[in-house]
Amino acid sequence: MGAPRFGTFSIVAYDREREEWGVAVQSKFISVGSVVPWARAKVGAIATQAYANVRYGPDGLALLADGVAASEVVRRLTENDPGRDERQLGVVDRTGTAASYTGAKCMDWAGHEVGDGFACQGNILFGPGVVRAMARTFETTPGDLPERLLAALSAAQREGGDRRGMQSAAMLIVREKGGYDEGSDRWVDIRVDDHPAPIEELKRIFRLYDLTMLSREDPATLLPIEGELAQGLQHDLGVLGYYLGRPSGAWDDASQASFTKFVHENNFENKLRDDRKVWPSIARYLHETAQAEVARRTKTAPIRSGALERGPGASPGGGDPSSPPKHEHPSN
Repeated sequence: MGAPRFGTFSIVAYDREREEWGVAVQSKFISVGSVVPWARAKVGAIATQAYANVRYGPDGLALLADGVAASEVVRRLTENDPGRDERQLGVVDRTGTAASYTGAKCMDWAGHEVGDGFACQGNILFGPGVVRAMARTFETTPGDLPERLLAALSAAQREGGDRRGMQSAAMLIVREKGGYDEGSDRWVDIRVDDHPAPIEELKRIFRLYDLTMLSREDPATLLPIEGELAQGLQHDLGVLGYYLGRPSGAWDDASQASFTKFVHENNFENKLRDDRKVWPSIARYLHETAQAEVARRTKTAPIRSGALERGPGASPGGGDPSSPPKHEHPSN
């Protein structure tokens, strides 16, 4: 029994302005992100799919690192591969030159389209419109690479996508020192391994990843913490137990300290500022979290008196376990 073949559509792309290389992919296949996308900053990006040869990933990146152009990488990877007729491959090199390959025995519909700085490819698709929509959408969507890649996946799915359905999706984008604490080049590395609507779930995960890990917001949108905004932040921090004062609107050291604690405990360190300004996304997240906390208190009966009034930002309690209800008696 041969290795499984799976229907997939993907895009490899390069953002010249920001020097980012990325891959986005969706498939009716479990954990497609563990197989298809490969990328290295200052080198390029690769998608290997259909009857995927995973050696195309590391071997192709090694060739790209040596300065081999995308089209030559495709030729070298496929020419000595006895399974090349069942392979599909997309490559974009360090300069943004792209190339793609679809083996003659890939399952219908299968094909690809290459453009300026990108290559789209897919197999077992609803039809050629899937790849065409992916390419046109990437070319015409404004914004940075994550927005354009996600838009391309959505456009492909609207044209029918993988004709067997949906299961998993992934997006990998690299930029020099783009990873956590500049310790790697993996600027965006997210995946959905099994979900009935993997592209929409990938978008949801990206929104949270963006809020937590990235700094993509326009500095012009920063809000000064004063007046009604300061009072609102104090109120929300108070609901969550971080702030113990009255919501006065005067943003003092105690207010800043409580806000800093909230930011650190929610892993938003990259969004913390020392100029008494706040990103709209953080203010919005704080408000939504406070609203959820109020709803929780309203709908949940406390086991310990006062337990639900403390909020997650409060210092840990302590003391003895809750006393049993009066109608119960501890065993002797």
